[in-house]
Amino acid sequence: MIPLSAYVAVSAVLFITGLLGVLIRRNFIVLLRARWIMLNAPNITLVAFSHYLESMAGQLVALFVIAIAAGEAAVGLAIIIVVFRGKISTNVDEMNLLKW
Repeated sequence: MIPLSAYVAVSAVLFITGLLGVLIRRNFIVLLRARWIMLNAPNITLVAFSHYLESMAGQLVALFVIAIAAGEAAVGLAIIIVVFRGKISTNVDEMNLLKW
């Protein structure tokens, strides 16, 4: 059986990878993917602790987090489509279309 610390370590590596993607990259699509990785990293920990404690609570919370991430991805992709139609760039630093 895989120890609980292995799941926590994988979750931490995924979260740090997503954090580095958000901090370093400036492409909007890459930022969305990095945020998706950051949202799914705690899901691994939630499901692992849920299995370890023999409770369904962590799995239910993980399911809600996945639903929220799907909604965020849909809104983010809609913003990308609107911005990309008007411009050619998806660079976050060049996007000032949504400012007043």
